[in-house]
Amino acid sequence: MTSSTPFYPIGTPGVPWGDAERAAWRARQVRSRRYAQDVTPRVEALADRFERVRYGELNYGPDHYELVALKSKSWDPALPVALVTGGVHGYETSGVTGALRFAEEHAAGYAGKVNLIIAPCVSPWGYERVARWNHDAVDPNRNFGARREAPESSALIELLAPYAGQFLLHIDLHETTDTDASEFRPALCARDGKPFEPDVIPDGFYLVGDSETSRLDFQEAIIAAVRQVTHIAPADDKGLIIGSPVISEGVIEFPVRSSGLCASLTRAKFSTTTEVYPDSPRTNPRECEEAQVVAVHAALAFALTHAD
Repeated sequence: MTSSTPFYPIGTPGVPWGDAERAAWRARQVRSRRYAQDVTPRVEALADRFERVRYGELNYGPDHYELVALKSKSWDPALPVALVTGGVHGYETSGVTGALRFAEEHAAGYAGKVNLIIAPCVSPWGYERVARWNHDAVDPNRNFGARREAPESSALIELLAPYAGQFLLHIDLHETTDTDASEFRPALCARDGKPFEPDVIPDGFYLVGDSETSRLDFQEAIIAAVRQVTHIAPADDKGLIIGSPVISEGVIEFPVRSSGLCASLTRAKFSTTTEVYPDSPRTNPRECEEAQVVAVHAALAFALTHAD
């Protein structure tokens, strides 16, 4: 899908938003689901298998959110650490449900092989409002580098700091949706006072590797596994996916560290960002969730096999 509509109903074209515009944007966001009902009970139900870690709290006006992660109960300092993150963009549903389902159904199989940390919903305010940004119109997935404007990102950085240098793997679970083109890109351009540039939404699953550290064999192993459960996004007519050259089927690379993306957080030996397209007529929410779970499995299998 493409979008050619440059108009956004907040702000003055060419002028970055101030507090009034951010407040107007926030007023447009409607809570349509509940973190405390959807996510928290599933985390609590895993108390027999994981250590539940409270790593922060968000206080946005009347809304309060406890940030929680799951940590292997049988933690072994001699083993490497693998991180699974979801919901960095709260609206990307299968990132949240995929991380939770992996914890519920599959994580036990990795006991004694790797220490797991799973942060299933990094941005709960965005999750509830199906929004890309947080309460302050800040993108958490651009705040894992030098810029630290999102408390969601800062809290996760602090949680993981004690394990620096121990990470073998980080897989960050995301979606690309039609609203990226119809809502979020126009909002971004309006917020930053920049010209609107339409983009093509890829139809299918793809991966974003770190152009500074990426191993193509690692990315290709994940694509091969996911291909068994859902379709892989093709390149557009320019050989690109979201403006980046396709280096292998369903794989692009991006300077994730300089962009402050979550996937750069741990500087793990193996890292990637998944993207599924739930709006495709060729898939459905359950299949997208399954693709995320399969991607985590494939990433762990490759990383553990090639750890040395």
